[in-house]
Order: sequence, then structure tokens, then C-alpha cells
Amino acid sequence: MSKVIMGCAAVSVDGFIADESDDVGPLFEWASNGDVEWTWSGEPEEHPLRSTRPSSEFVRAVYPRIGCVVIGRRLFDITDGWGGVPAAGEHVFVVTHEPPTSWRHAGTAPFTFVTDGVESAIERARAFAGEDRIVDLAAGQVGGQALRLGLVDQVVMNVVPVVFGSGRPFFGAMGAGDAVRLDNPVRVVQGDRVTHLLYDVPRP
Repeated sequence: MSKVIMGCAAVSVDGFIADESDDVGPLFEWASNGDVEWTWSGEPEEHPLRSTRPSSEFVRAVYPRIGCVVIGRRLFDITDGWGGVPAAGEHVFVVTHEPPTSWRHAGTAPFTFVTDGVESAIERARAFAGEDRIVDLAAGQVGGQALRLGLVDQVVMNVVPVVFGSGRPFFGAMGAGDAVRLDNPVRVVQGDRVTHLLYDVPRP
């Protein structure tokens, strides 16, 4: 079965992927402050990223082959579905209560809107990715739900030295009794203005 990796491009040291206004501030600076060119999918893209070599090597090691991505409706709306082109992988599964009715790329873009929950979305994503590719699961509310349901294999945190104080939490809204224990990080890499961490999620 394909591996499910929960993460996002960057997170503040106090655990936020954006501020209250969905502004990411300096979180993405590490992906443009070096001279090594790379892409999330490993395939040529119109706008490749550039970072220091340690950062690019971390991304290439953790995400060797992304088959598809699972995201929530909030990220879809903020990005407008990246103009109908997946940011990584070949397909995007969007967890939502109601599919959009006026999206200009509906019916032509490789996007599936899943209305029966995150478990169903991940099941479909794993079937799409197959045995040898990764499912990239976006951090935030959907990622946090999947983690607490035991559907995540690894967690990636690209930690940027900035403190937001409040905002959109990496693990979504958690309540009492929602704690999830992670193993010690299996990979720690220091880049320029970012520390990359990879955690395994222990199975019961």
C-alpha cells in the first residue's frame, strides 16, 4: 500500500502554516534562497524552486515519487486549485462538504471532490497512487483529522524560525484526548532559514 506523508511547505516554530489572514509571511523564503533547482514532484515544472543543497536533498529523499495529493477545501479555495494543475503529483483529492459549482476547471482538471470524509479521500488516493508512489497529505484540519484516525505513515515539518503567535495550526484544531505520539525523528536536516524534520507515526 502506498505511503501517506502529512506535511506542508513550511511551518512556524510555534506550529502555524499561516497567520489568521492566511498570510504565510516569510515561511517560503527557504525555497528560494539557494542555487539548487528542484520541484516537489521531481518532474520539470514551469516554476521550479531553488534552495540550498541540504534542503533539496531532503525533499528528494522524502518525496521520491508523489502520485497524488489530498487537501481540504480551504486550501483549494485559497489557491483556486492552482489553476487546475496539481502542485505535485498527477491528481488532487479535495475533502469538502460540497463541491464547487462554478470552478472554471471543473470537468477538465485532474481533481476529485470527496464529500464522504477524509478516510474515503485517502482510500481513493492510495488506490490512485498504487504501490510505488506516495500520497502527499496537506497539513491543517484535514491532515490533523487523518493523523488522529491513524491514516498517516509519516509527518514532515519544514520549520522556519518565525513566531506567528496565532494562525492556522499545522495539526488543525485538536481537543482534549487528541494527542498523537510520534517516534523520534528519522531524519533531521538543517537548511538555510529552515530545519527539516521527518517523523514516523508509530502503529498500535
